[in-house]
Amino acid sequence: MSGAAAPRRLLVTGGLGFIGSNFIRTVLAERAGWSVVNLDACTYAGNPANLADLEGRAGYRFVRGDIADTAAVARALEGCDAVVNFAAETHVDRSILSAAPFVRTNVVGTLTLLDAVRARAGCRMLQVSTDEVYGALGPADPPFTESTPLDPTSPYAASKAAADHLALAYARTYGTDVVVTRCSNNYGPYQFPEKLIPLMITNAVEGAPLPVYGDGQQVRDWIHVEDHCAGLLAALERGVAGEVYNFGGRSERPNLEIVRRIIALVGADAALLTHVADRPAHDRRYAVDPAKAERVLGWRARHDLASGLERTVAWYRTHEAWWRAVKSGAYRDFYRTWYEERTA
Repeated sequence: MSGAAAPRRLLVTGGLGFIGSNFIRTVLAERAGWSVVNLDACTYAGNPANLADLEGRAGYRFVRGDIADTAAVARALEGCDAVVNFAAETHVDRSILSAAPFVRTNVVGTLTLLDAVRARAGCRMLQVSTDEVYGALGPADPPFTESTPLDPTSPYAASKAAADHLALAYARTYGTDVVVTRCSNNYGPYQFPEKLIPLMITNAVEGAPLPVYGDGQQVRDWIHVEDHCAGLLAALERGVAGEVYNFGGRSERPNLEIVRRIIALVGADAALLTHVADRPAHDRRYAVDPAKAERVLGWRARHDLASGLERTVAWYRTHEAWWRAVKSGAYRDFYRTWYEERTA
């Protein structure tokens, strides 16, 4: 943020989700004096239990609201000097079943935030995106860079690509202070167990089948969520408006290898591994070149995949009540009580 003071009051959207909740914890732990307003619509993937221990803490406030609601965004943004946008529909399988919620949240919601930031002098926005906007790579292709043309495959990826285009267009057309980040596959604490790693960990603990799409040779670049959050802070503080920064863990692995590592770490029966029909238009490989972020932002991923997976398995083992409530749907009862307390 060249020539400007570091932001001290953040509006974090989607902060009850996986990456958003980890980011809020990172900010409050590492930036003394900063405060966070957490705006979340509380969809299925947003879980108040993710940040329940922060309730009542100075410097943290939760607001229930939808980023596509202009009035709700304006109220939440009052007094803030930066927005970090995590609010998104993200699950590819759900986007294949119904794309409309993805367009509403990921495109219309991002547009609403951009208009609000544009109207507020001195406000910066960090648009948190995904490497899936680049499409798929062949086995010998070099990793994605920030100049790789966007070629999304799924409705989810297309909605995020549209949001990125809007953000960069606002920077060029209006001079809006917006930075775009794109990251490879995250893993770590508080990830909703519909995603590969937490699904496999929790199923393995339960002795349930471990469903692997197709031959399981789809390759992903994995990054621990704490490394991603450190990169986002660096982009917020030192990123150049109108620029894109890729974050990756330099840890490409086939899905099947990830599942087998989890089986070994949990001590589960290898016979639980089950191959199922592949999803439509399943991208074969993603890989991200983070060299620009390393060079310009002074950031670097610190977790290697082996130790990161070990820590993640240990977290899910010691937070069994959290994921069992999510998988059973009981966390929705917590929602209802939590809402009633705040609307009484």
